Amino acid sequence: MPKKKQNNTDTTSAPPEHKRTPLLDLFPPITPYSSGFLAVDDTHNLYWEQSGNMDGVPIVLLHGGPGAGATPIHRRFFDPDHYRIIIFDQRGAGRSAPLGCLENNTTQNLVNDIEVLRKHLKIKDWHLFGGSWGSTLALAYANQHKERCISMILRGIFLCEQPEIDWFLYGMQTIFPEAWKQFSNFIPKNERDDLLSAYYKRLTNEDDPETQIQASVHWSLYEGACSSLLPNYETITTDEQKHQALALARIEAHYFTHEIISEEKSLFHNIEHLRFIPTTIIQGRYDVICPIKTANKLHQLWPEADYVVVPDAGHSALDAPLRSRLIEATEAAKTIS
Repeated sequence: MPKKKQNNTDTTSAPPEHKRTPLLDLFPPITPYSSGFLAVDDTHNLYWEQSGNMDGVPIVLLHGGPGAGATPIHRRFFDPDHYRIIIFDQRGAGRSAPLGCLENNTTQNLVNDIEVLRKHLKIKDWHLFGGSWGSTLALAYANQHKERCISMILRGIFLCEQPEIDWFLYGMQTIFPEAWKQFSNFIPKNERDDLLSAYYKRLTNEDDPETQIQASVHWSLYEGACSSLLPNYETITTDEQKHQALALARIEAHYFTHEIISEEKSLFHNIEHLRFIPTTIIQGRYDVICPIKTANKLHQLWPEADYVVVPDAGHSALDAPLRSRLIEATEAAKTIS
């Protein structure tokens, strides 16, 4: 497998003319040419879809969260004339059923699901495109199925380790104190020393659906407000929005409680086995959800990977500068086979 030319240049040190390069926009909206549901066990049915060129090079999108689900805009990061674009919703997320289900919902299950989907679609190998939790899942999948990975594009690196969870729950107030105040104030003062347990208890209390929804809305609005370079205070009003917020908050709280990756089992330890996979790491300098510290450490351990720091972006893949660099990466990946 030919290796991609490596470029370890941090964009913060790029010449001024590079920063004035016009930003790339998303590709035009497209509709899937096929879609369906895949039963991966007796409980979970995963939604999947394919769009773009049915004879093109396969690329699979691994959405964030966990629990966020994919949306139609995710199809637009890829040239539909070149790529066979595979998008699916992970267990309990998006259009997969049952929505918000925590049963048999583990990192290993999700890794297995990706491989089941690949075989179901009769794909030999594919590019991986994952951001935030999707970067965790991409690395976990590559560790077990590296021979199936043509390349990886990883954004907003997150490894699901305890310091990252602590930052999400408490550290982000350093940058977004207003959003954190709304998030923490939902919990009674005597429980705020352990916000995760307090939220998890409410998000999983099937006997109090109203509190479940309220907790999920506070959790989701907190995360959304901190995701963009500029604060984005969204509203959650419709029943569909509330159900999606509940799925996201329940599954994230579940993973942050039960699926933390210990230091001994850190994905950092397995980079040696992945060096031959052409990989691009793209990180917003001001990513508050997944601070650059993790991406920088991954780069230090994996200097062969391209490392792109976007100096004027936060966490969201839709921040224009970050979006543009992601599209540049999918364009560059066309040369990898």
